[in-house]
Amino acid sequence: MSQPDPVAIFRQEATELLETLEANLLQLDETPDDKAVVDSAFRALHTLKGSGAMFGFTAAASFVHEFETAFDRVRKGEKTATPALIRVALQARDHIMILIEDPDSAGSEGETLLAALRQAVEGEAKAEAAPALVIEAPVAEAWPSGWKISFSLPADALAMGSNPLLLIDELAELGPCDVRARIAGVASLDTLDPTRSALGWEVVLRGDVSRAQIDDVFMFLSDDMELTVEALGEPASEAPAPAAPPIAEAAPSLAAAPAVAPAPAPAQAAKPKTKPKTESPAPQKAASSDKSNSSLRVPAERLDALMDRVGELVIAQARLNQLAAQANDPNLKSVAEDIERLSSSLRDTTMGIRMVPIGTLFGRFRRLVHDLSHDLGKEIEFVTAGEDTELDKTVIEHLADPLVHLIRNSVDHGLESADKRLAAGKPSGGTVRLSATYAGAEVAISVSDDGAGLDPARIRQKAEEAGLITSEAKLSEQELFQLIFQPGFSTAKEITALSGRGVGMDVVKRTIDGLRGSIDLSSQMGLGTTATLRLPLTLAIIDGLLVRIGDGRYTIPLAAVEECVELPLDADGEGRGRAFLNIRGSLVPFIRLREVFNLSTPPGQYQKVVIISSGDMRVGLVVDQILGNNQTVIKQLSKLHAGVRHFSGATILGDGTVALILDPMQLATFGQHGDGTHAEQTFGRAA
Repeated sequence: MSQPDPVAIFRQEATELLETLEANLLQLDETPDDKAVVDSAFRALHTLKGSGAMFGFTAAASFVHEFETAFDRVRKGEKTATPALIRVALQARDHIMILIEDPDSAGSEGETLLAALRQAVEGEAKAEAAPALVIEAPVAEAWPSGWKISFSLPADALAMGSNPLLLIDELAELGPCDVRARIAGVASLDTLDPTRSALGWEVVLRGDVSRAQIDDVFMFLSDDMELTVEALGEPASEAPAPAAPPIAEAAPSLAAAPAVAPAPAPAQAAKPKTKPKTESPAPQKAASSDKSNSSLRVPAERLDALMDRVGELVIAQARLNQLAAQANDPNLKSVAEDIERLSSSLRDTTMGIRMVPIGTLFGRFRRLVHDLSHDLGKEIEFVTAGEDTELDKTVIEHLADPLVHLIRNSVDHGLESADKRLAAGKPSGGTVRLSATYAGAEVAISVSDDGAGLDPARIRQKAEEAGLITSEAKLSEQELFQLIFQPGFSTAKEITALSGRGVGMDVVKRTIDGLRGSIDLSSQMGLGTTATLRLPLTLAIIDGLLVRIGDGRYTIPLAAVEECVELPLDADGEGRGRAFLNIRGSLVPFIRLREVFNLSTPPGQYQKVVIISSGDMRVGLVVDQILGNNQTVIKQLSKLHAGVRHFSGATILGDGTVALILDPMQLATFGQHGDGTHAEQTFGRAA
């Protein structure tokens, strides 16, 4: 097996750090005095700087270092994070991404950004703040005869890949060095943790070396380490004692640590602090906690391959169950039950691995709205809800583009300018809300705004001009709204850099259809618009309820099933179309799938009604028999059947036959608003 590419791993981690940095900068735009957010941003920058230097991304590391230097006054509380500063910092963040992805394409943009960043930080106090950026210049001009350098690394420096010997080697390249290791902080061998840095170092560096050269040695560690640099006087008066051991002698002195008088004292002083840990199994608990919180980065292709194998296992397990039922062998049935239990557990575990919180996607759009607000000159509040809602990673990967188009449309077309909003009695700033929630077997993702809303009359006019409908066509408001998703359709009066060409909503429609989802639009003139995407939780394996209608078998997603009841004999009349059942005081419409499938075989005496729900809609499906639940491996329908609604896919049963999977959302919508004739045409074609 090939070894993972360290550079590729660094790029993945750098992308996550840059996302954290972007989120922190956007948060600072809302709460500029939040020191915790500033510190979090600096931690991301610092890690990027150190890791970039370690993996050879020197241009990125140097740029990040200058970024930190220019931003240092904000960290010290001397300067507030202004909107202008945040905008430049976000551009600098984008430049870091370019330096990491393609270091050779940097150009001169970096210096321009750093100059703009310094200007944004300094502001009116430019003349006073300028020396802070070159504070060491006066010292550098008067080079002393040498330097006394004392430093110690953070306790976790070794675990993070830092090596103090490399720093000493760099100092030795600048001039002759005398090195002494400080061992007073080293614990006794029985309590020594070899992964933690406990040594300190004192280095006397001689020669005409500038302070700036020394600072360059510690450039990527200076924020977290303890570092003292003092200029030497005359060599004869301040030369170190000849007995000072060089670095090569530091290691033997560690071996003799128990025999040195000062060494036991720190261990004894530290004993009261560590006493609670020695009296309880705290170290073991800490290790267990670290283990439980550890994570492993796995390529997405391996997860996809694992899910494919699990799907094949589920199909084989269904076949085994059927054979066990036919053989009437107790031993075979016992094995089949064990295999079913294990395959079900493996399926749930694999599905859990693939489920990702949608908040990982929502975070990307804060930057989008921030930039659009600045470009369009609109004051926009971006609100998110339901970030913990989980979706299959495959679904989330395909959602980015549709949501970008919907948010852009809300900001550009939906929200009015400040003047128009004030004239309409609204606040000057608009609101865009992005939310997600579970709705039965689906997740509903909504993008809403409090803008001008959709104009049905204008949509109809544009549709007639484009030849999509005739002037005599009678369409409901919802049907008019759906015309927005037609290719090339746009009601924009002018084309802007953001929208107006009638391409984006077509992309949204095609992408959501490809995910077996649907889009609902609701709008009120002057109050705003809401676009709701309804998507299945997963595209791979679900629990299904297997039913019989005539001689055919169909699967209903079990997550959408509320209950099963028997159809009353007096409700099974000859009338076609919708009818209603009284379910504990609530009227629930039901449809007879046998009739809409045009089946000629006589129904059974005791038909069943499966009550399903989608969002706030409920409908009953009349079937001939309920066969039981099964694990359903979803197979996509062919392109030939892409236009058939009410079916979300197919599955392979244990005997090798195919069963169609009914779409709860389409059926619930039809049950609420459809009629028998339309149902017959739709299902008749499908059958």
